[in-house]
Amino acid sequence: MSETVDRVDVLVAGGGYVGLSAALAIAASVPGARVALVDPRPWRDASGDLRAFAVAAAGRRMLAALGVWDKLADEAEPVREMIVTDSRLDDLIRPVFLTFERQEEGDPLAHMLPNGPLVAALGAAAEAAGVRFLSPDSVLVTEPVPGGRRVTLASGRTLVVSLVVAADGARSRLRTEAGIGVNSWSYGQSGIVATIEHDRPHEGRAEEHFLPAGPFAVLPLKGGYRSSLVWSERTDIADRLVAGAPFLFDAELLRRIGHRLGELRVIGRRQAFPLGLTLARRFTAERLALIGDAAHAIHPIAGQGLNLGFKDAAALAEVVAIALRAGRDPGTADVLDEYQRWRGFDTLRMAAMTDGLNRLFSNDFVPLRLVRDFGLGLVDRLPPIKRIFADAAAGAPGPSPRLVAGEPI
Repeated sequence: MSETVDRVDVLVAGGGYVGLSAALAIAASVPGARVALVDPRPWRDASGDLRAFAVAAAGRRMLAALGVWDKLADEAEPVREMIVTDSRLDDLIRPVFLTFERQEEGDPLAHMLPNGPLVAALGAAAEAAGVRFLSPDSVLVTEPVPGGRRVTLASGRTLVVSLVVAADGARSRLRTEAGIGVNSWSYGQSGIVATIEHDRPHEGRAEEHFLPAGPFAVLPLKGGYRSSLVWSERTDIADRLVAGAPFLFDAELLRRIGHRLGELRVIGRRQAFPLGLTLARRFTAERLALIGDAAHAIHPIAGQGLNLGFKDAAALAEVVAIALRAGRDPGTADVLDEYQRWRGFDTLRMAAMTDGLNRLFSNDFVPLRLVRDFGLGLVDRLPPIKRIFADAAAGAPGPSPRLVAGEPI
């Protein structure tokens, strides 16, 4: 365990990729800044999370600016093509309504990256930048004091902090403690995640199948013969599939994927996560900022959760770093108001888009299917509109923090 910290400038609560990237960005941008991170689980222990993420161009630029992309390149699989289908589960033919291919300048659509290597690279870089890790531990309670917040950890350690950053997930205790309300609802779906091995190469192609129960995505992983599943299913069915016999899971998997990849085998465990929308009504409180899922948890239908979280971390790090360099208190209202203005609209826009897409495609209402399939086909035939969708997926719209543009703060 690291030495006791009495006074810190920024305490990040949450050691996932969003919390780690925020801590790293602040510490690396302001040498001498007192940055600490607390999490119940050390960052070196991320192997149990089976998720893999689509890192868009904006996220890749940020990781490069933070000096970690080169360490991740060997684990990242470029997505060279993506196809979108819309069908029923038992349809013999699944027509492709929309395709995306690598951009003209040769950049891939995204890179698929497992959670474990991502967290490991960010954690190692944060540690090298001087971030103090207080793990395993967690925030028990915070209270305002002159010039900061007094933070009591579960271990009994007490800190005085200028700014607390809540990166503690969709059920954030710090958000609740601050009295920040949320707009939230459940989709009645769970997201099944697993890694599969197959006999035929995926050739860098990602597939998104819109089925009545929810989107089913097959995403390419490094090596050519492994893929990551993000499978939205009714929660009761998802629970049975994850807890049931492997051969039943494999049979349902084959019904959805088909035989294009040859024989399929699940590697390791299967996991299921409840899916819903949670959007905080504001992203700041007195000496508190919310980032990542603590601020917004969205449906994975567009694969934008990671990229939204990276934008949060980049925007917060920028306003905090500028304040610290000027000798100002990073937890004051004017600093946090700037962060709120920067992230509020972009997050609301993305939350509305993913919610609308999930509602549009997770049903079997025939007239609606005809309209949406016509729309997908129309987009596929109009390159300018198609480019707008590709740019949105890459994180291009709107003003971006410097790190997201690939520039140092």
